[in-house]
Amino acid sequence: MKFSPSSARQDGVLGNAVKSKRRIKQFGGKFFKNLKFGPLFVIVVVVQELFGSGLCRELSMASVPLGFRIFCCEGNYWVSENGVFAYGFLPDSKHDDTFVVGIWYCMKGRNEEPRIVWTVGGGIRVSKNSTFMLSMDGSFALCDSNGLLMWSSNTRNMSVQEGSLLNNGNLVLRGFGQNVVWESFRSPTDTLLPGQGIRFPQTLQASSGRSVSGFYSLVILESGNVALMWDQNISYWSSNLSPSSGPKIARFEADGVFALLDDLNQTLWSRSTKDFRDSSVNLRHLKIDADGNLRVYSWDSSLHTWKVSWQAVENQCSVFGSCGLFSICGYNSSGPVCNCLVNDSFDVGSPTAVDVGPYGCKKMVDLGNCKRGTSMLVLKQTVLYGLYPPHDVDFMLSAEACMRYCSNDRSCIAATAKNDGSGLCTIKRTGFISGYQYSSLSSVSFLKPCFVPQAVSAHQATNFPRDSTISAKKVPKDIRRHFLISVVLLFLITASIFITVEMVIVWFIYRRRQMNAQSSVLLQRDALMNPHYRTMIRLSIEEVKDLTSTFSDPVSPNVFRGVLPNHTIVVAKVINDVTLTEREFRMVVSTLGATHHRNLVLLKGFCYEPKNKILIYEYIANGSLDQWLFNTVENQKKVRWQERLEISIGVAKAIAYLHVECCQCIAHGNLKLENVLLDDKLTAKVTNFGLKRLWGNEATSSETLPERDVYMFGEMLLQIVTGRKDDIEETRYSLLYGYCQEGDISSITDTIEVEKGSMELDSVERAIRIAFWCLQDQPFLRPSMPEVVKVLEGSLPVDKPPVSSGFMAKGREAKVEKTETMSVTS
Repeated sequence: MKFSPSSARQDGVLGNAVKSKRRIKQFGGKFFKNLKFGPLFVIVVVVQELFGSGLCRELSMASVPLGFRIFCCEGNYWVSENGVFAYGFLPDSKHDDTFVVGIWYCMKGRNEEPRIVWTVGGGIRVSKNSTFMLSMDGSFALCDSNGLLMWSSNTRNMSVQEGSLLNNGNLVLRGFGQNVVWESFRSPTDTLLPGQGIRFPQTLQASSGRSVSGFYSLVILESGNVALMWDQNISYWSSNLSPSSGPKIARFEADGVFALLDDLNQTLWSRSTKDFRDSSVNLRHLKIDADGNLRVYSWDSSLHTWKVSWQAVENQCSVFGSCGLFSICGYNSSGPVCNCLVNDSFDVGSPTAVDVGPYGCKKMVDLGNCKRGTSMLVLKQTVLYGLYPPHDVDFMLSAEACMRYCSNDRSCIAATAKNDGSGLCTIKRTGFISGYQYSSLSSVSFLKPCFVPQAVSAHQATNFPRDSTISAKKVPKDIRRHFLISVVLLFLITASIFITVEMVIVWFIYRRRQMNAQSSVLLQRDALMNPHYRTMIRLSIEEVKDLTSTFSDPVSPNVFRGVLPNHTIVVAKVINDVTLTEREFRMVVSTLGATHHRNLVLLKGFCYEPKNKILIYEYIANGSLDQWLFNTVENQKKVRWQERLEISIGVAKAIAYLHVECCQCIAHGNLKLENVLLDDKLTAKVTNFGLKRLWGNEATSSETLPERDVYMFGEMLLQIVTGRKDDIEETRYSLLYGYCQEGDISSITDTIEVEKGSMELDSVERAIRIAFWCLQDQPFLRPSMPEVVKVLEGSLPVDKPPVSSGFMAKGREAKVEKTETMSVTS
């Protein structure tokens, strides 16, 4: 451990330090390495004697003074007095060269990573050479390698005197009279230690898993029940108490009891572990794991490992969305396994686990425009349910009638009949489905596949047998009546839930504004002077005017050039027509500011005032892509194909990052050449992404915005390839007609410097094919952006796109019109 140096050292302090070192030496303890002392503090040093197997052997400290620091990657950490818990930096197993700061058990099971029980900021990742310190103003602070503040306990000027890592794993800050000013027990992450609890509206949030990242949480409901939730709206396990008034707390006890208590500390509900009150078990903790299950772990000192002594959901497949999208949970001899619902051979429920890949299982095909009929596949002993949205519709039908109803209903993707005599049939009207399958189930499910050509495929798919297609019949009147009643009830329930949630949010905001003063300007001048400053900043309108010389240097409409105090050039985009509240605006801006990609323009800050809403972006010198491509005819011919291809790949990578790799999907919403900038090395930089969210108009048509992004990228790619900007609709129909009929791309590449028969010509044809796939009228025929990137890079083959009769007619008209025009000119 290291301590920050001080310019003033008093003799009394040094005397106490020397005496402490002498006591350490007498007990056989280790000397501090790189030890420096700050002003006016006394270190309480306790030498750790012999403890149980696996405990930390480092020097323990009962408390630390103001000025205490821990440096990342030097093997130093802070250990509790009993040697059970340690605090410091740990390598992040999921991301190379990054670290998390938190508290973990010193003992470690065989072939296991350290068991972390609490993390700073819920798992903030930092780089090497970061620092954690107890600053002189009384705050715990985490700073990155550039000295920028990443997290703080917000205890500045609250008379904090020292910090302590207690024997129960609680990290506390104490003030005068040993009163606790701040403690980690009040802000749990995914684990409860003995004696720790949560109250409404606190939650335990699971860390990111393989399937549905961070969607699982343990919550205390307003009704007083403790429940496991998926995405805050689906409860798959609960204490099932009748609603009652008064505050509740869910607490985990040292003897292995997880209990729900009222305000008088009376137990309302509890669950005990298998080793309840076992005197040989000294360490336990309760954790919500990444797979969505809540478990109690006990330390087996004889085997030196953690073992599960209780779990909330005994059947793992009963955890909602346990295997993620388009997957099905089942069992084999070794336990639960996840299979893809449909693999490349249209094989359903294969007994062998299927590798779901980095983006999950294969997406179910949209049935909105089936050309070749549908089939009903029967999945015995299986239950299916919808994830997005997670609202299924129930009817009273037999299994055969349930299958027939789903076949006749064009919006039905799948159905499940309980087949237990209840007559319950559940219809799923979403393509985002999941499920589970095991031998004890009496349910039978039906999946409706539709055969269409795939957007990107190296081979053709296998067709379904025609004899399995079910003919449509008229739906009985009683079924339609039940359906209408269900829709009305669903609407009323949804409306009441929405109104209740809105009232709770308004009350919470009102109370928070009463209790906490709104923070003023977050930007400090010394931060602006740092050229490596990367944290989102907030400016006042006066500061924006100062940076932009009162908006005197316009770059484009509503965009003005400015200069930071460190001489970094930025641009300010004025968006005063935004109608969001400050909280909503800041949530959108924080999401956009968290994106970091070499092909995205960096959002550096913002200004929000009732009459002034401004976004601050980094400045890109070479201007927009349309100016670079279409400035002059001579400039078009000088542009080499390889430069155009690299720009196209950069834009595709940026959109793929926004769609797939961010914590939540961000759609660009307005992808065009003017919103792609080029730096001095001709690297593409996409700007103005995600701004549709600021105006609250993400859903503008039947298409989703990500699907619309793919379509607009196809238009942009066609413009980059052809070097033509005007009349793009007429041009693309004419080009597609000629290409599909004649297979000749020479007319398309007349403005590109490319050698015939070269590898560059193959990449041009790949780009043309994937552009026309992106321009398909049916959204389900368009590829995803990660697939587009692979095609442009040449790592994934692409077939010729299908052409509908309407598409071909437009192309034929465009070609005839072009020929007639040439004849008249002659």
